[in-house]
Amino acid sequence: MDAQPLLFLLILAGSLYLFVSERLRVDVTAMLTLLALVLTGLLEPRQALSGFASEAAIIVAAVFVISGALAATGLTERIGQAIGRAAGRSETRAIAVTMPAVAMLSSFTHHVMVTAMMLPILSRFARARGLSVSRLLMPMSFAASLGTTLTLVSAPAFLLADDLIERAGAPGLGIFSITPIGLLLVALGVLYMLAARWLLPRRFGALADEDYLRLDRYRTELLVVEGSRWSTRPLAELRKELGDKFRLLGWVRDRRLREDLTDASPLIAGDLLLVEASADALASLHDDPGLELHAIARYGDRVDGDGPAQLVQAVLAPGSEFIGRSVRELNFAGRFRAVIAGLWRRDGSLPLRASDAPLREGDLLVLWGKPSRFAELAAHHGFLMLVPFAGEARRRVRAPIALAILAATVLAAATEWLPAPLAFLLGAVAMVVTRCVDVDQAYREIDVRIFVMIAGVIPLGIAMERTGTAQLLAGGLLHLIAHWPALAVLVVMFGVAALLTQILSDAATTVLLGPIAVEVAQSLQLPATPFVVCTALGAVVAFLTPIGHHGNLLILGPGQYRFADFLRIGLPLTALLGLASAWMARWLWLGGPLWP
Repeated sequence: MDAQPLLFLLILAGSLYLFVSERLRVDVTAMLTLLALVLTGLLEPRQALSGFASEAAIIVAAVFVISGALAATGLTERIGQAIGRAAGRSETRAIAVTMPAVAMLSSFTHHVMVTAMMLPILSRFARARGLSVSRLLMPMSFAASLGTTLTLVSAPAFLLADDLIERAGAPGLGIFSITPIGLLLVALGVLYMLAARWLLPRRFGALADEDYLRLDRYRTELLVVEGSRWSTRPLAELRKELGDKFRLLGWVRDRRLREDLTDASPLIAGDLLLVEASADALASLHDDPGLELHAIARYGDRVDGDGPAQLVQAVLAPGSEFIGRSVRELNFAGRFRAVIAGLWRRDGSLPLRASDAPLREGDLLVLWGKPSRFAELAAHHGFLMLVPFAGEARRRVRAPIALAILAATVLAAATEWLPAPLAFLLGAVAMVVTRCVDVDQAYREIDVRIFVMIAGVIPLGIAMERTGTAQLLAGGLLHLIAHWPALAVLVVMFGVAALLTQILSDAATTVLLGPIAVEVAQSLQLPATPFVVCTALGAVVAFLTPIGHHGNLLILGPGQYRFADFLRIGLPLTALLGLASAWMARWLWLGGPLWP
């Protein structure tokens, strides 16, 4: 063996050891691997840095922004509510409902985008029901990859396979040619995850920083303002838009508590709604021009100071002078030039009108005012701490725009009207330009660790081809299996692609092994289609490591997974999928039996 392939294999072995052992963070390991390839002369600096401008890295960054916009407009919340209602409270039922739903979403969209979209939904779902998020995220991510086998346009590997088949002189694949295989693979994936749930790790991750004090029982009063877009619309529409974290406690009209008004009753200007709402819903209500937090509408003209008004949270300290006094008695706006817009209490024991509640130690007040005034509040001995408000306003009125941009992005990429990276990049920019997500939040949505990890791993594939290692391995494979039975060869092609795709992308794996599959088919005097399709399937649905699929990288941190988790759970599944793919390909294109 030449020196360069040997050197490359040594670097590859060291990288895999660091990835599996997790002695270093995955992004640090990726950067060390990249530097090793450059310092040993296996790659030129330009090639080593090409991963940062690669299609995969661009798509992943754009997908983070797009999924952030879908969350900011409330679309993911609505999907989550639908899935949550269908999934109930059982872990088994959650897996059985989530996996097919995610697979269907992935059949015409990018699986990384579906994974990124579902990640916060399942995290909240698991937290609300006391389930381990690590038991749900891996099945969801696997289902997103399996869903790409349902249509030809879902993964670049299948489009490349179609091109190879046509160049080999065989009829090309239709958009649903691989659907029978995909349906079986999705079904097997769901059944395997249900049967092998005991293999899934049970880990409960700590709350992210932004989830600190992110509570779901804020008590507030909501005023329907004059000329409101909600005027004459039934309460049911407001409930639907704000989600299941919005609860109506009372409805005041003409200064009287009305018990005869229902979800079908229309809202009118001046109505006062006594509600409990999540942080996100509270922020959304404040930003809705047709609604206003009653306290702000009543006392907002007393607020002064420097900077734009904002919401913050203050915790009542032990021994505070405010304990035992109600919000109504405090004259907070007159004394501190800030307004108490909401109240949270751990046990929820509040009267119908929160302003009548005697305050207790540990109560959390949502305050609205100017930053210069908050400095005075922070120094006051009556408050234990002052922290930024955790809620993010949902731009629900822009949800149709976000949905249209998503559809246009997917359509442009699927029809190849635009290259996939450009289509997703354009979609991300469109989300920002149309204010579905603000630019600061868009940057926050991009997980830099994952971006660096992907950009650092891609040069491994370049080095494998440049050093001749790929060609060396391909030649040995062709010599070994050229005269094996067709079913065994199909399984081997799937298996080799499954191994190689852990280093290369699914598209690069198909490009490298596809010609070998054609040569093997010709040596057996058989059609090339099943051999190329099995190669592409192996490149797409192999779950041996998290680096094999970018979607798996997204769940690595939130699920607190280790590399060994993927090998333990993914190896049996990948072997099962390989046998099923080979069997179905032989039945579809070689006239083999459907049943053993």
